[in-house]
Amino acid sequence: MKRFFILLFFSLLLSTTAHAEKLLKLSTTTSTDNTGLLAVLNKAFTESTDINVAVIAVGTGQALKLGANGDVDVALVHAPKAELEYVNDGYFIDRRYVMYNDFVLVGPVNDPAEIASAETITEAMQKIAQSGSRFVSRGDDSGTHKKELQLWKTADINPSGKWYVQAGQGMGAVLKIADEMSGYALTDRGTQIAYQEKMQLKLLFEGDAQLSNPYHIMAVNPEKHPHVQFTMAKRYMDFMTGAEGQRIIDNFKVNDQTLFFTTTPAAE
Repeated sequence: MKRFFILLFFSLLLSTTAHAEKLLKLSTTTSTDNTGLLAVLNKAFTESTDINVAVIAVGTGQALKLGANGDVDVALVHAPKAELEYVNDGYFIDRRYVMYNDFVLVGPVNDPAEIASAETITEAMQKIAQSGSRFVSRGDDSGTHKKELQLWKTADINPSGKWYVQAGQGMGAVLKIADEMSGYALTDRGTQIAYQEKMQLKLLFEGDAQLSNPYHIMAVNPEKHPHVQFTMAKRYMDFMTGAEGQRIIDNFKVNDQTLFFTTTPAAE
């Protein structure tokens, strides 16, 4: 059913776009969309190429499936292990590094689980579970959700019970829910910065090496799906990883804070 609505969205877009033959379909994460970065990048790309970009922002798991099904031309995601699995299976080609930010833990000001005093992300996750404090999970197979599950596994915790809420929503929606519940949440730093003036939650834990969050861009393999716009996808990827795209990323700020960096993170 979800795929039906996605295809309907693209059909309507195609019927209303003056230059449908120059329409590139991109699946990406809600984090790039929520921050506003993608809108700036796509505007610059369209102005320089006359290629319009249709964006569908979902969790990374769904973004990868859209590419594997041939429903989009290119994907910009942040789940390296899952990305490589799809590349190895032949669904995507020409995977390239674009940028990184990192994950952080946010929570209520009074910090009932006392995660601000944790020395490692593993200790912080254990403190949340042991205290029974509310934790709101993406629960949507996104890159953030995959990272969260990895962190619980490393902490030797199987999250369940009333304290653990699986929202099945994008990052911005999860932050709103966690804010309303005075709970904790794992978020990418970019979305945290973009939403910090809209919520009471505070950044309570950051800086662990396990929280690195790299983004890669990949073209859908035209050998799997001959109908995809591979030439336009390559132009878009060249722009994102080229001098102009990288300059835009490095200079993009919200609340006077840089959200993404194009240098390669230590963990990459």
